[in-house]
Amino acid sequence: MTKSSVRIEQGGQNLSDSIIQLDNVHLTLTSKAGPVHILRGVSLDIPAGQPAAIVGPSGSGKTSLLMVMAGLERASSGSVAIAGRELTRLSEDDLAVLRGAEMGIIFQSFHLVPTMTALENVALPMELAGEADAYKNARELLKEVGLAARVEHYPAELSGGEQQRVAIARALVREPRIIFADEPTGNLDGGTGRQIVDLLFGLRRRRNATLVIVTHDDRLAHMADRIIRMSDGSVASDESTRSSAVRAVSP
Repeated sequence: MTKSSVRIEQGGQNLSDSIIQLDNVHLTLTSKAGPVHILRGVSLDIPAGQPAAIVGPSGSGKTSLLMVMAGLERASSGSVAIAGRELTRLSEDDLAVLRGAEMGIIFQSFHLVPTMTALENVALPMELAGEADAYKNARELLKEVGLAARVEHYPAELSGGEQQRVAIARALVREPRIIFADEPTGNLDGGTGRQIVDLLFGLRRRRNATLVIVTHDDRLAHMADRIIRMSDGSVASDESTRSSAVRAVSP
């Protein structure tokens, strides 16, 4: 077993059902001052359908961990597998195909196209994939996230919470089995953030999707079945919120 290793049953699920598997993952970036170690020997298994929160102080590596899981950042060493496919062996094109088929990604910043309506923003990835019912499906998704009456509005005409709802709808267009969310409430006020959290977890539940969410919000983290706590690029503890078990990781 490697340093910062966490390989345990979670919520009664067998690890053979894991949809996300990391083994001894390191991420090292270069700077003028020398190498910067972002992730240090992280090993994790996340079963299909599990909601998991990644928490930790600023600079602990939580967002970098999510980016590596999503294939948006290449690990320097170690193994990262999504749905049984090893990301480090995939070309950028194959990685993009896998990401489109298996993952929906939601960021703190909404990344909406300002010259497109909410409907057009959600329909765009389906149009690019050549789907005939792109606009019909986009309307259904916007209805599901509570924006049926706002589909023709541009991002500048929407509140922050409404823009994040558009971003969530867009992340769901390919019916992903994994939803990654990086501080999805970070740019929202408390009340709006709680609505977005409830929406995200409700959507996850209805789809039986895996949700991996990075957050500094303790209430949000405890809505997940599992809390992975990062410290200095390593997993410090791995806690099931459905039991009293807290697993500290030996240095």
